[in-house]
Amino acid sequence: MNEAKILIYDGSFNGYLTAVFQAFEQKLSIADIQKEKNAQSGLFSDAEIIYTDVPKSKRVWNGIQKKNNTAIKNIYFAFLSETKGIELLLYRYIQKLFSKTELLHLNFSDDIVLKVSQLAKSVGREKHRMEAFVRFQLTKDAIYFSYIEPDFDVLPLISKHFKGRYADQQWLIYDVKRKYGIFYNLKTVEFITLDMDDIHCNKTQKSNVFTDGEYEYQDLWNNYFKSTNIASRVNLKLHTQHVPKRYWKYLSEKKAV
Repeated sequence: MNEAKILIYDGSFNGYLTAVFQAFEQKLSIADIQKEKNAQSGLFSDAEIIYTDVPKSKRVWNGIQKKNNTAIKNIYFAFLSETKGIELLLYRYIQKLFSKTELLHLNFSDDIVLKVSQLAKSVGREKHRMEAFVRFQLTKDAIYFSYIEPDFDVLPLISKHFKGRYADQQWLIYDVKRKYGIFYNLKTVEFITLDMDDIHCNKTQKSNVFTDGEYEYQDLWNNYFKSTNIASRVNLKLHTQHVPKRYWKYLSEKKAV
């Protein structure tokens, strides 16, 4: 009997799919699949480092997509949830997918299928929230800049939306939790990292990073928001359901000192 292995990958989705390819091709018994930065060897398991191979990852992607288009979306979205143990959960899901002919993604009586579906839906909701809650601020370099701090790693999912909506402007959306961002240079969207000492939230205290006109616009928007708000009709509970408080520090209409 082959000893169960722990596969170590670089943390990327392509790296994960490469690990899945390796597991299927070599018919490995898998104890776990772990990101390199979080890797912990098991007591009775061999660890093997998997190097990302894009052609191999594409073969897995295409194979799953051919099997079921909804399943590949669920897998990708659930992967971006960053849930502890998500790699092994998705590997078991993929195993089930290739061993069955029926529509596995609809079999919610299966605990694995249900969990993957729930995670995918949660990530999908966060994607839509980020598309709605991003507030750009114009920098002196003529780049529209926005901070976000989503619960899940949704930057790869929102780039298409903002590229289509703001095709004539340079913009940068930066995830302060994961310390990377997406930058649109009027042609393509690139993933970038920045060395940042300060997080410029939407506060009344001005920063020399942004233009004076930007603060005038924020004040105008803030005053409009306040003037259209009818105090007697405020339903704070309903409001926070639609706009959770954890997002307020990045919203210009919620500007605070």
